[in-house]
Amino acid sequence: MNRHDLNVQEAWKQGYTGKGVVVSILDDGIEKNHPDLSANYDPGASYDVNNNDPDPQPRYTQLNDNRHGTRCAGEVAAVANNGICGVGVAYNARIGGVRMLDGEVTDAVEAKSLGMYPQHIDIYSASWGPEDDGKTVDGPAKLAQAAFFKGISQGRGNLGSIFVWASGNGGREHDSCNCDGYTNSIYTLSISSTTQNGNVPWYSEACSSTLATTYSSGGQFEKQIVTTDLRQKCTESHTGTSASAPLAAGIIALALEANKNLTWRDMQHLVVQTSKPSHLSTNDWITNGVGRKVSHSYGYGLLDAGAMVALAKNWTSVGNQRKCVIVITSEPKDIGNRLEIRKRIDACRGGSNFIHFLEHVQARITLSYNRRGDLAIYLNSPMGTRSTLLAQRQNDYSSEGFTDWAFMTTHSWDENPSGEWVLELENTSGANNYGTLRQFTLVLYGTAPTNYNQQKSTNISLPANCKTLNFQQVCVECEGVFFLHQQSCVEKCPPGFYKGLIDGPLENNIESQQVLACLPCHASCRTCNGSGFQFSKVKIYTLQNGKGIISYKGISDAWKDGDLSESDCEEFDVEGQSERTAFIKKIQSVL
Repeated sequence: MNRHDLNVQEAWKQGYTGKGVVVSILDDGIEKNHPDLSANYDPGASYDVNNNDPDPQPRYTQLNDNRHGTRCAGEVAAVANNGICGVGVAYNARIGGVRMLDGEVTDAVEAKSLGMYPQHIDIYSASWGPEDDGKTVDGPAKLAQAAFFKGISQGRGNLGSIFVWASGNGGREHDSCNCDGYTNSIYTLSISSTTQNGNVPWYSEACSSTLATTYSSGGQFEKQIVTTDLRQKCTESHTGTSASAPLAAGIIALALEANKNLTWRDMQHLVVQTSKPSHLSTNDWITNGVGRKVSHSYGYGLLDAGAMVALAKNWTSVGNQRKCVIVITSEPKDIGNRLEIRKRIDACRGGSNFIHFLEHVQARITLSYNRRGDLAIYLNSPMGTRSTLLAQRQNDYSSEGFTDWAFMTTHSWDENPSGEWVLELENTSGANNYGTLRQFTLVLYGTAPTNYNQQKSTNISLPANCKTLNFQQVCVECEGVFFLHQQSCVEKCPPGFYKGLIDGPLENNIESQQVLACLPCHASCRTCNGSGFQFSKVKIYTLQNGKGIISYKGISDAWKDGDLSESDCEEFDVEGQSERTAFIKKIQSVL
């Protein structure tokens, strides 16, 4: 055995084996009658979404194509001391499987799988995603996004479902896991791999959204993962980040047994605070603004099960998540060979969403570029941490650019976000490339000490009858029966306007809400009681549920002859999924 490990035995010595915790593998099914799984199998955590029945048993083929979920399940909860394949990290946990990859993987299939039995299943482990081809930019579509949000907000009795995700196997294609909207999500705990000898595997993708690392396969003479296999057999060759995510899910199950009251964000804090950078080799380790080592290949390092359960036992919840949204620029700017955007912020000081300790940071970016793969993007925090949001991707010849893509970094965790942020966009090739940055919005997530809750800025006063300012100090909601009109509040709407409702001006609310406002009459009317035509929605600048920014800048720009609907928003359709394993072909992706 390698003398460096995940310190699982220390967690077992403390008495934690996953008892009472339920894990489900979202994959191609699990062999529920496998002798090393059957005693821990939980039918209440299982379903066949592909065939719409309760049985997740894999479809057997001559090539054993559908072995992936069974292999992942054994890593989590293979039974101990039975002399069969091995032992799962959380060998007393209950294990289930959702069969959802053995068929067309649609938005609806993903959403149903992610939302399966959220009051029973504690942890969902997923080792799949968009193609790891070094050119795809894709993520969850509308239904899956809603399922993620519902899971973290309502799952596990409102403590939040825990989604563990494999970071991706596109290393050979120079892919970036920040172009994968599943691993790049704040709602998933993204896990990378290291080899037996502590090196970066050939398949590993580097990105700023990876949180931590576990062991997996490596070079020709390095060991791979031992686990359960199809047809009641065992394997010594489970590979890739596919094998890393279930090991993390098992460790998280141990921590959850130690403290059932942990929220989904508490679990991420525990991972950040207890992961170990020691013995992991890479040239990009940095020390962030609060003294933690972090890497784009490994996140905060190797998971440490013993340290994690010890800290979990007496953990005090970090409290409610705060969200601060700041539009840095919405004016088109030429990227050229290099563009730098600097902005000093106060992290929403004076509002209920003021943040003093960071968790996730998103740079939501819309830009055009003639060859997307030549573009590199960096984000520098006020405390000096430089995150690579996007590295060069040699295979990406696309000229589509990015439309409100939320590049995420975990590297500034616990830093103070107040101060100057710097976004850098850089042409990494010698080619005469060209493009335009159209919008950059900084989204901060985190917390503040309770004594900051009521802290108000001394130099800002509310306009008359204004209830809420956004963080550009523009009124976006009025008191009582006053109506919002041209950034001020009025009792009566002037000629040419009528009383109505607009959606979602409160930038830092996760849910949009309706606000009284003066809406313009149809162009043919001097006065009116309504629009004069069917009118479904008007939206001004807001951040929707993880979907992205729908930017109709003010009422006049939004005015159209006809309905405004969600179809006006850019959608990201998931056309193909792939296993997160180094050697298995699944659907579209081969590594």
